[in-house]
Amino acid sequence: MKVLGRNDFGVKGYLIEYDSGQINPLDLKNQQIIAEMKNMDFMGELILYAVLQKYDTPNKNGRIYPEFVLRRENDKYQYLIKNGGAMNELNHPTSSLIDLDRVSHSVIETWWEGNALLGKIKLNTSPGWEKGGIISCKGDQAANLLRNGNTLGISSRGVGSLKNVSGQNVVQDDFELVCFDLVSSPSTPGAYVFSDLDDRGKFEESVDEEPVNNNRNSQLMYNLDNFLSR
Repeated sequence: MKVLGRNDFGVKGYLIEYDSGQINPLDLKNQQIIAEMKNMDFMGELILYAVLQKYDTPNKNGRIYPEFVLRRENDKYQYLIKNGGAMNELNHPTSSLIDLDRVSHSVIETWWEGNALLGKIKLNTSPGWEKGGIISCKGDQAANLLRNGNTLGISSRGVGSLKNVSGQNVVQDDFELVCFDLVSSPSTPGAYVFSDLDDRGKFEESVDEEPVNNNRNSQLMYNLDNFLSR
């Protein structure tokens, strides 16, 4: 199974929402995002919030997730949340499996606001980080990045297929959600982590309308996946 690119239709593969590229720091709205990140306190137990996905909205990878698909997968995801299995990684691998060595956070609650799926997230930090800022796991790394003013977003990972409908890449009914990984810049506009739920509006961003072409990234990841599986 391979990572699906923009022109891979009719086959099932990994649907990974690659980063949309770093946000433009010259844009006034994006300057606000950066400022808000730097004002957060990231020591101790870390509970954060984020926009996890949006339905019926083209993302920066040129994909659209239909409402019924996302709502169905979110309903199924509740079982993992309830049983402590909604684990996620720091950055995307090219696999549908969760690597326990790379787990950085857990989703502990989700809910809908309009077409946006929001989530409550707990960073899986170690006692060393919480007591003295010692970095020994991926959750600690994520917390340290945030503490230093770096922006982190949320991006979905799943398995499914695409269909071109009137020039748009629509995720099909066979989509299976795996998790929501932390990334440097999400494909869904505004899908950054924030510490206060009331601050969601401060993390809306301005993005270019032109989708990022990730064919080259998809090929590189596919080649790496083939090499590692030999």
